[in-house]
Amino acid sequence: MARSGHVKKMAREGESGCACRSYPPFMHALYVDGITIEQLRNGDTGTVSTVFERLSDESRRRRFGAPKPRLSSEELALLSRVDAKYHVLVAYVDGDRRPAGLARLVRIDRRSAEVAFEVADEHQGRGVGSALARVLAADARAAGIVELQATVTGEHRQIASLLARMTGRLRSTWHAGECRVVAALD
Repeated sequence: MARSGHVKKMAREGESGCACRSYPPFMHALYVDGITIEQLRNGDTGTVSTVFERLSDESRRRRFGAPKPRLSSEELALLSRVDAKYHVLVAYVDGDRRPAGLARLVRIDRRSAEVAFEVADEHQGRGVGSALARVLAADARAAGIVELQATVTGEHRQIASLLARMTGRLRSTWHAGECRVVAALD
């Protein structure tokens, strides 16, 4: 997929202390197969809360690795943070005015980042996660990131499958019921 070009600053020097390559010029939204993808505005706790509320208890447990009935104000602030280190995309599905999913990338160092995805239960299996993943991978590549990482619980293999489709090259290690998945970007 071509670079989305809609990310404006995550690749600049951030809290990680690295001087990182900048993204291409900012674009407000990208439309892919009935799904509109935008960058989350820094501090947009309403969007993050809405997606969280649309997750079932099981989806929350898989995403956060433990039961999660609600987000604390500190967690909400962190999950809605967008800056040079934290990059978040929001997906909207045609016919649904509420946000359907989020894709989050947190820079670990100059060349690697951790990723996480949340998709509202009613939109799971409909391409929302795949669309978010393609755009997030393009943004990561544009910023000079060559490796994506995710930590998943044993029964949440969808993320590993998603990363494998994004990159084709995947390695994983297991420890205490969690799988650390590392995907190399081309």
